[in-house]
Amino acid sequence: MNPSITPPATDDAQDAPTSPRSPLAAFPPLPLPEVAGGRPQEFYGFVAWMATSLAWILFLLWGFLPDAWIQATGITWYPNREWALLLPAYSIVIIILTYFTYWALAISNTPSFSELRTITDSYAHIPTGGIEDEASPYAALLSPEAIPEIYDIPIGVVNRLAYGKRRRPIDLPRT
Repeated sequence: MNPSITPPATDDAQDAPTSPRSPLAAFPPLPLPEVAGGRPQEFYGFVAWMATSLAWILFLLWGFLPDAWIQATGITWYPNREWALLLPAYSIVIIILTYFTYWALAISNTPSFSELRTITDSYAHIPTGGIEDEASPYAALLSPEAIPEIYDIPIGVVNRLAYGKRRRPIDLPRT
């Protein structure tokens, strides 16, 4: 291990970078030890970049060079030139269909507004008791200093607070 990378040793364990008194690591972070030849991720990324660049150049040469030039290099068989247009066109269509498929799945899995799943789910934590009940956990909200427990607020309580009490519909005379 490189001695310049190791943190300085202290006599007091409380001053260590991740002690209970100071649980945060030192800033700026310590440099990573150097690995000879770089990390494997860098190597794989470079190989993937080179392979993609080579494939793109070969694709362009295949699409634009005349047949006589390609055959002069010793290549006797290669796909028909129409695939130089069909492959990108098919790729674009597949990408568009993928976006459409994900959109259609999201729409088909969305519940309608009349279903209860749009309001709550099986993980909701709704307390027992009503809002008018003295044992209601919502009664603790009346005190400005109180910090209530975490509950999901039922939709009826939200509507009552947002819109007021429910009014009876007025019967209008028919003419």
